[in-house]
Amino acid sequence: TLGTQTNYRDGEAQTDPYSPEYVVPSGSVPELLTLATLTWGRGLPAGLAEVEMIERAREKRAWEAALPAMDSASNIAKRRKMMDEMERKEWAFREQEIEKLQEIRLEVLKKLLRRREEKQSELDAKRLADHWQNHQKAQEEKIKKIQHGFALLLRKLIAKRKKVMGKLERRDIITEYADLASQVYAPLSRTGYFPDNHAERYVVKSFYLNTFAGLCELEASLPDSLTQIEIKAPQPKCTTTKTGFIKRSARLEVELAQVHQALLEKKNKVKEPKKPLRFLEKVEKPVPRPPTPVLEKPSVEEEEVELAVICLQKLLRGRAVQSMMFEEKERRLELIRELRTTHALQEDGQLLLKAQEEATRALQQQRDLQMHRLSSMENRLAQEEGRALANMFDFLSKELLRLQEERRIHAFVMLAERQRRTREAEESGRRQLEERRQREEDEIFRQARRGDCTVDSYLEDIILSSMEGTAEEQAREEVQRMAAEINDVAWELESSRTRLQSEEIVAELVYAFLIPEVEKMSVREKVRQAQRKHLRAAHQIIHGGTE
Repeated sequence: TLGTQTNYRDGEAQTDPYSPEYVVPSGSVPELLTLATLTWGRGLPAGLAEVEMIERAREKRAWEAALPAMDSASNIAKRRKMMDEMERKEWAFREQEIEKLQEIRLEVLKKLLRRREEKQSELDAKRLADHWQNHQKAQEEKIKKIQHGFALLLRKLIAKRKKVMGKLERRDIITEYADLASQVYAPLSRTGYFPDNHAERYVVKSFYLNTFAGLCELEASLPDSLTQIEIKAPQPKCTTTKTGFIKRSARLEVELAQVHQALLEKKNKVKEPKKPLRFLEKVEKPVPRPPTPVLEKPSVEEEEVELAVICLQKLLRGRAVQSMMFEEKERRLELIRELRTTHALQEDGQLLLKAQEEATRALQQQRDLQMHRLSSMENRLAQEEGRALANMFDFLSKELLRLQEERRIHAFVMLAERQRRTREAEESGRRQLEERRQREEDEIFRQARRGDCTVDSYLEDIILSSMEGTAEEQAREEVQRMAAEINDVAWELESSRTRLQSEEIVAELVYAFLIPEVEKMSVREKVRQAQRKHLRAAHQIIHGGTE
């Protein structure tokens, strides 16, 4: 009915919990054996993650037990459907775990970055402090140098001031020797005197200290009490035995003598006369103590009732502990039975259990190896995809630059072509005008020569020729004006084009040029492969015939 709580527990004095030997009966697979991979420090004591893993394992075992048998096509389809659903759930759970790990790694990276920033800021602060200290040292040295120069100039001014009137003062030897702070007793190094130059003058040289004969003579002059020491054993204050121990009776006698001497001193003590007060001090009266409370003695009946109550409390507490232990035992009765049954297993069951455990570990290793292969394959595929995408984007960017340069060059060519055409048109216009004038003059000359032309026909020909020239000039001006308007509209469209329109143009160019080019390359490669087969066959036939 009693219990104590100490400051120490078994868990603090024990490194790893003890795991006893167990025996598994044949035909049973305990649930505890599925947790054999959990050890102390690696899953134990179990936390939230381990509990979730155990629950998932239980659900998976229940799901495996609920799978239909493979005895009909409907059961096979149902089994495949259930396995697909379970596989999707496992992949979803795996993705959640990967996301959690990524979040944890992200937090670790943030902490590392924060630490690196803190260290960098500390280094910057330290460098700034070092730079500031160096600056302060340089400033102090500069100030010291300025002060030294100031003292030197001040001494020179004082020396010049003494000789303002041009009078020379003679040395007063008596005053110098009377002043202990003068140059006689404490000469300054700036006047050319250095006291460390003649330090050997203050070295003590003695015959008794520097030579062996002097040391012997000095030792002989010393008294015997300094060189020969005599030690006397102390006399015991009380009688002792032959072996050197003090008897109990002698010890008691010494103690009685000390007590008697103390009593005599107290009895014969003379009262000292009161000394006169040197300083008047106020002695405060102590606070009166409160009255001591008196506890009434309880009666015998009350004591018996109190003892009965204490005994009843002990009984109730013990019963509560017993009931609590019984409830805990009933709650974990299945595990207790399972642990009890494990001790009754035989050697065959142990061998079967070890074989199952080894098969489980082999399956786990095979699964880990397969996961490693899948991850390495995914990494390689991602690397190849990234390389192909990088090459494709590089090619697209280069093609875009090439197309832009080609369009720019095409614009320059069109501009030059238009200028050339305008100049040719102007030149042809001038040439046609000259030819028409020449023809008119020839016609006038010919008709005037023949003499059969009239004024009406002559005026009619002039009017017709002028109308043709005017119409041609108006048509040329109209064409030039329309070309200028079309050019302005094209430049405005080029300047107001948006990014989306540019991307659309690039997409059209890619669709019109890149995809057909890729198809052409693939067709060429297929043709080359087909031709390579025929060439190889032809080479084999030729080489075989020559051999």
